[in-house]
Amino acid sequence: MQETLTIGDLSARSGVAASALRYYERLGLIRAGRTGGNQRRYERAELRRVAFIRIAQQVGVPLSDIRAALDSLPDARTPTATDWARLSAGWRAKLDERIDLLTRLRDDLSGCIGCGCLSLQRCALYNPDDTLAAEGPGPRLMQPGRPAPAQPPVRPRRRG
Repeated sequence: MQETLTIGDLSARSGVAASALRYYERLGLIRAGRTGGNQRRYERAELRRVAFIRIAQQVGVPLSDIRAALDSLPDARTPTATDWARLSAGWRAKLDERIDLLTRLRDDLSGCIGCGCLSLQRCALYNPDDTLAAEGPGPRLMQPGRPAPAQPPVRPRRRG
């Protein structure tokens, strides 16, 4: 029989607080067996699931999406490399969109840090006359799948 981990062991090995592990279990992200004394015992395979959860959360994936992905893994056995590859392939498009959005955010906002929007003529997020309101709420220029906005022409500053 495979050695199981207590919640303290899983917490120490994964770097995730025991309270977070209990929360993940309550959401169905990880599973624990119980001893006769009702103490949690985790299979070692749960370490991979916790690592996956942590990484996905760090890049901003919602727990609901993480759960849907983990639900695609087999229940009756430890997931294999093939199972994880299938999960990964299903996430590729979403991750590529997220990478694109993060890259655009990094590149477009690098000039904004500390600028106080003193140069609206060159701002990549500027929406003159709120023309994008007709498309719906939120940061329309940064929505996934939308082409990067063309940089508006630089207008000469007035001297006065």
